[in-house]
Amino acid sequence: MIAVVQRVASASVSVGGSEVSRIGKGLLVLLAVGQGDTEDEARWTAEKCAELRIFEDEHGKMNRSLLETGGSALVVSQFTLYGDCSKGRRPSFAAAAQPPVGQRLCKAFCDFMREAGVTVESGVFGEKMLVGIQNDGPVTIILQKEARGEHRT
Repeated sequence: MIAVVQRVASASVSVGGSEVSRIGKGLLVLLAVGQGDTEDEARWTAEKCAELRIFEDEHGKMNRSLLETGGSALVVSQFTLYGDCSKGRRPSFAAAAQPPVGQRLCKAFCDFMREAGVTVESGVFGEKMLVGIQNDGPVTIILQKEARGEHRT
Protein backbone atom coordinates (compact mmCIF):
# COMPACT_ATOMS: atom_id res chain seq x y z
CA MET A 1 0.00 0.00 0.00
CA ILE A 2 1.26 3.43 -0.89
CA ALA A 3 -0.01 6.70 0.56
CA VAL A 4 1.13 10.12 -0.57
CA VAL A 5 0.22 12.32 2.39
CA GLN A 6 0.02 16.08 1.95
CA ARG A 7 -0.59 18.60 4.70
CA VAL A 8 -3.25 20.95 3.37
CA ALA A 9 -4.98 24.17 4.30
CA SER A 10 -7.91 22.82 2.26
CA ALA A 11 -8.65 20.18 -0.36
CA SER A 12 -11.63 19.14 -2.46
CA VAL A 13 -12.78 16.56 -4.99
CA SER A 14 -15.15 17.15 -7.89
CA VAL A 15 -16.67 14.51 -10.16
CA GLY A 16 -18.48 15.47 -13.34
CA GLY A 17 -18.35 19.15 -12.48
CA SER A 18 -19.90 18.73 -9.02
CA GLU A 19 -17.99 18.93 -5.76
CA VAL A 20 -18.38 15.66 -3.84
CA SER A 21 -16.14 16.34 -0.84
CA ARG A 22 -14.14 19.09 0.83
CA ILE A 23 -12.00 19.50 3.93
CA GLY A 24 -10.31 22.41 5.64
CA LYS A 25 -7.02 22.02 7.48
CA GLY A 26 -5.81 18.44 7.50
CA LEU A 27 -4.40 15.79 5.21
CA LEU A 28 -4.99 14.85 1.60
CA VAL A 29 -4.16 11.16 1.25
CA LEU A 30 -3.63 9.76 -2.24
CA LEU A 31 -3.98 6.02 -1.63
CA ALA A 32 -2.95 3.07 -3.79
CA VAL A 33 -3.66 -0.56 -2.96
CA GLY A 34 -1.16 -3.11 -4.24
CA GLN A 35 -1.31 -6.78 -5.14
CA GLY A 36 -1.34 -8.82 -1.95
CA ASP A 37 -2.39 -5.97 0.34
CA THR A 38 -4.78 -6.83 3.17
CA GLU A 39 -6.55 -5.07 5.99
CA ASP A 40 -3.26 -5.26 7.93
CA GLU A 41 -1.61 -2.82 5.50
CA ALA A 42 -4.74 -0.65 5.46
CA ARG A 43 -4.79 -0.43 9.27
CA TRP A 44 -1.05 0.28 9.58
CA THR A 45 -1.19 3.01 6.92
CA ALA A 46 -4.35 4.61 8.36
CA GLU A 47 -2.96 4.69 11.89
CA LYS A 48 0.36 6.07 10.63
CA CYS A 49 -1.46 8.87 8.75
CA ALA A 50 -3.53 9.76 11.81
CA GLU A 51 -0.47 9.86 14.07
CA LEU A 52 2.17 11.46 11.81
CA ARG A 53 3.58 14.51 13.58
CA ILE A 54 3.66 16.88 10.60
CA PHE A 55 1.63 19.80 11.98
CA GLU A 56 3.29 22.71 13.73
CA ASP A 57 3.18 23.16 17.48
CA GLU A 58 3.24 26.50 19.32
CA HIS A 59 6.99 26.78 18.57
CA GLY A 60 6.61 26.26 14.82
CA LYS A 61 8.05 22.72 14.95
CA MET A 62 6.38 19.80 13.18
CA ASN A 63 5.39 18.08 16.40
CA ARG A 64 1.60 17.56 16.27
CA SER A 65 -0.51 14.90 14.61
CA LEU A 66 -3.79 15.14 12.75
CA LEU A 67 -5.48 13.74 15.85
CA GLU A 68 -3.95 16.47 18.02
CA THR A 69 -4.94 19.28 15.66
CA GLY A 70 -8.49 18.07 15.06
CA GLY A 71 -8.01 18.26 11.30
CA SER A 72 -9.76 16.11 8.71
CA ALA A 73 -8.55 13.74 6.01
CA LEU A 74 -9.58 13.62 2.37
CA VAL A 75 -8.78 10.18 0.94
CA VAL A 76 -8.53 9.77 -2.83
CA SER A 77 -7.88 6.37 -4.42
CA GLN A 78 -5.02 6.55 -6.93
CA PHE A 79 -3.87 3.22 -8.35
CA THR A 80 -1.44 5.08 -10.63
CA LEU A 81 0.98 5.34 -7.70
CA TYR A 82 1.89 1.76 -8.63
CA GLY A 83 2.85 2.81 -12.17
CA ASP A 84 6.11 1.11 -13.12
CA CYS A 85 7.96 3.20 -15.68
CA SER A 86 11.17 1.14 -15.76
CA LYS A 87 10.51 -0.25 -19.25
CA GLY A 88 9.17 1.54 -22.29
CA ARG A 89 7.18 4.75 -22.22
CA ARG A 90 3.82 3.53 -20.98
CA PRO A 91 3.57 2.74 -17.25
CA SER A 92 2.60 -0.76 -16.19
CA PHE A 93 0.03 -0.94 -13.40
CA ALA A 94 0.40 -4.70 -12.85
CA ALA A 95 1.43 -4.18 -9.20
CA ALA A 96 -1.86 -2.43 -8.37
CA ALA A 97 -4.68 -4.46 -6.85
CA GLN A 98 -7.69 -5.31 -8.98
CA PRO A 99 -10.56 -2.77 -8.58
CA PRO A 100 -12.79 -4.84 -6.24
CA VAL A 101 -9.89 -5.38 -3.83
CA GLY A 102 -8.71 -1.80 -4.17
CA GLN A 103 -12.18 -0.44 -3.44
CA ARG A 104 -12.65 -2.71 -0.41
CA LEU A 105 -9.27 -1.78 1.09
CA CYS A 106 -9.69 1.95 0.39
CA LYS A 107 -12.95 1.77 2.33
CA ALA A 108 -11.22 -0.19 5.12
CA PHE A 109 -8.47 2.46 5.25
CA CYS A 110 -11.11 5.19 5.70
CA ASP A 111 -12.88 3.12 8.38
CA PHE A 112 -9.61 2.59 10.27
CA MET A 113 -8.89 6.34 10.19
CA ARG A 114 -12.39 6.99 11.57
CA GLU A 115 -11.77 4.40 14.31
CA ALA A 116 -8.64 6.35 15.23
CA GLY A 117 -10.77 9.48 15.67
CA VAL A 118 -10.27 11.30 12.35
CA THR A 119 -13.08 12.92 10.36
CA VAL A 120 -12.75 11.43 6.86
CA GLU A 121 -14.07 12.52 3.48
CA SER A 122 -13.29 10.68 0.27
CA GLY A 123 -13.28 10.81 -3.49
CA VAL A 124 -15.35 8.44 -5.63
CA PHE A 125 -13.56 5.17 -6.35
CA GLY A 126 -13.04 4.48 -10.04
CA GLU A 127 -14.28 7.88 -11.23
CA LYS A 128 -12.34 10.59 -13.00
CA MET A 129 -11.79 13.18 -10.28
CA LEU A 130 -10.54 16.73 -10.15
CA VAL A 131 -8.62 17.20 -6.92
CA GLY A 132 -8.11 20.71 -5.59
CA ILE A 133 -5.20 21.08 -3.18
CA GLN A 134 -3.99 24.01 -1.15
CA ASN A 135 -0.78 22.37 0.04
CA ASP A 136 0.42 23.80 3.37
CA GLY A 137 4.17 24.10 3.71
CA PRO A 138 4.42 22.30 1.37
CA VAL A 139 4.66 19.11 3.38
CA THR A 140 4.42 15.85 1.45
CA ILE A 141 5.28 12.42 2.88
CA ILE A 142 5.28 9.06 1.09
CA LEU A 143 4.32 6.03 3.16
CA GLN A 144 4.67 2.51 1.83
CA LYS A 145 3.72 -0.71 3.59
CA GLU A 146 4.54 -3.90 1.71
CA ALA A 147 2.24 -6.88 2.11
CA ARG A 148 3.94 -9.54 4.23
CA GLY A 149 5.30 -12.44 2.23
CA GLU A 150 4.72 -10.67 -1.08
CA HIS A 151 7.39 -9.62 -3.49
CA ARG A 152 6.49 -6.80 -5.82
CA THR A 153 8.35 -6.06 -9.03
